[in-house]
Amino acid sequence: MIWTLSISGRHSRRISRSRGTLWEKQDPKTSYTLVGDKTFPRYDIIILTVIKTAIEGRRKPNPKHHNMFNLFGEKGKLGIDIGTAAIKIVELEKSGGRFTLKNYGLFELKSTDVQSSGSGTGQSILKLPDQEIIWGLKELIKKGNIKSTDAIASIPSFSTFATIIEMPYLSEQELAKALPFEARKYIPIPLSEVILDWSIIDISSPASPRSPGSAPKPTTVQVFLAAVPRDETEKYKRIMKGAGLNLKALELENTALIRALLGNDLSPTAIVNIGGRSTSIVIVNKGYERVSHNYEIGGFEITKSIARSLNVSIEKAEELKRKMGMKEADENIVNEAMVSLIDMMVFETKKTISNYESSKNQKIARVLLVGGLTNMPSFVNYFKQKLNMDVYGANAFARIIYPESLKPIIQELANAFSIAAGLAMRDI
Repeated sequence: MIWTLSISGRHSRRISRSRGTLWEKQDPKTSYTLVGDKTFPRYDIIILTVIKTAIEGRRKPNPKHHNMFNLFGEKGKLGIDIGTAAIKIVELEKSGGRFTLKNYGLFELKSTDVQSSGSGTGQSILKLPDQEIIWGLKELIKKGNIKSTDAIASIPSFSTFATIIEMPYLSEQELAKALPFEARKYIPIPLSEVILDWSIIDISSPASPRSPGSAPKPTTVQVFLAAVPRDETEKYKRIMKGAGLNLKALELENTALIRALLGNDLSPTAIVNIGGRSTSIVIVNKGYERVSHNYEIGGFEITKSIARSLNVSIEKAEELKRKMGMKEADENIVNEAMVSLIDMMVFETKKTISNYESSKNQKIARVLLVGGLTNMPSFVNYFKQKLNMDVYGANAFARIIYPESLKPIIQELANAFSIAAGLAMRDI
């Protein structure tokens, strides 16, 4: 068991009831790699990569916008996405209503186990002891020279309970009193063991009475209800404190994803987020999550399928996946090794969209793909052909200023750091 640390140069709720809150480049001359013997029980290889960006040194001062005292800017914030396969950090600053990328870092868990199948048997950063996660965060912060300490962290979808309920609306105070009783119908564990949060996402005005003397129907509201186990929130608070960070909020990862990818776009959209160990399919309308479906196949399972089929190492399989992807070529045996798994992703996406459209009588306008697998050659086009819908590769960095030198790899970064970017965009 080894860990490697590589550093590249400049190119390369307290959770409250308040709505929306859950508790709150390559410069070869400077690149080097360190190899040590730090051991992590039950884990094979841990790769830590920190790529620093120095935006200030690459922009010429503009007298019209120069602000030496930062009177109208905000200090930097960190978006921290602790997933099953990686810890991702994005550091943003906001000035004049625009976000600027200051830094980003990745702590990635690698496995050499080709024979295991299913995400349940794979390694997971989330199962590491707190001290090892703290160590990873500290290394990212130190080696990446990250200056900000205010952090917003994400809670993974599988650790939360979320649903939309419809209730009569009298007043916000009355709604707050009634919600805990209504929540018992949807949350499978005692309410004393979770933190509840809610947000009104739609209001239906009363219909006019059809006949004289008949009473109109009462106003109803749609409420997005979320619950997070208390022990999960305490774990995150311990980790952030141990890493020397000021945890300003905890947020559902889908909420951060919606913020990064859609902004103020309210059109009905499906987001397919392909992670290392699982895939989430999220239906969004009017800026809020309406349906979320987790599918237990991710990029790592596809890599293992290639490794098994071709009898190569995980590292070689990953290299082939990134190089060949879904290209239509006679010699593309990589395509054959993973096409059945990708077809299952398409099937699950189509089923989730179809169920929503039929139940809500509402058409989904488009599908956005995000996650590391989206960088694979011809993947977006293949997904579009199979799904027979408008499918696009999402860009979480579309509203973020970044150095010109990052332009060749910005889409790859955006796919990998979408949740972390959305977290760092949050107002606190």
